[in-house]
Amino acid sequence: MSARCAGLPLTKTLVLIGLMGAGKTSIGKRLAARLGLPFVDADNEIERAAGCTIQEIFDRFGEAGFRDGERRVIARLLEQPVHVLSTGGGAFMDAETRGLIRERGLSLWLRADLDLLVHRTARRDHRPLLRQGDPREVLQRLMDARYPVYAEADLVVDSDDSPPEVTTERVLETLRQHLAVPAAHP
Repeated sequence: MSARCAGLPLTKTLVLIGLMGAGKTSIGKRLAARLGLPFVDADNEIERAAGCTIQEIFDRFGEAGFRDGERRVIARLLEQPVHVLSTGGGAFMDAETRGLIRERGLSLWLRADLDLLVHRTARRDHRPLLRQGDPREVLQRLMDARYPVYAEADLVVDSDDSPPEVTTERVLETLRQHLAVPAAHP
């Protein structure tokens, strides 16, 4: 089943962007299932290509080394057939990566507020950038720096504390509107 069969004529990879904790993986997997497309997590692909974890990449090569690898992996992924791609929070900040996403993908920003991001990221301890101080302050700094750039995304959907299925429906409706496809009626 393709995205076209699901009623959406998606001709480019749907690239999810947003801060850590916005729901890119959770919503991305649900979207892929609903659209009949593969789901790919860029961070998993980066780890596979590097043969180590993202934390290890950061430790060995710093953020600049990580971003270089991330750029190359995303470029490769955007050459593959249409799929749903979840990217790391900093991927869209790289001008070259952003340009590739604009050219070869359809970007969708999952926008979330600070309290939600703090709550969601507190559950896990694998985020290198959150180890650089108070997580709330780090997330606020990231929001201040990144949200103006994320606003360049093709589409924006708010991620809140609704069940993931509700956010997934919001994304599908946003895609329908963007692609000018009428909603299916029972």
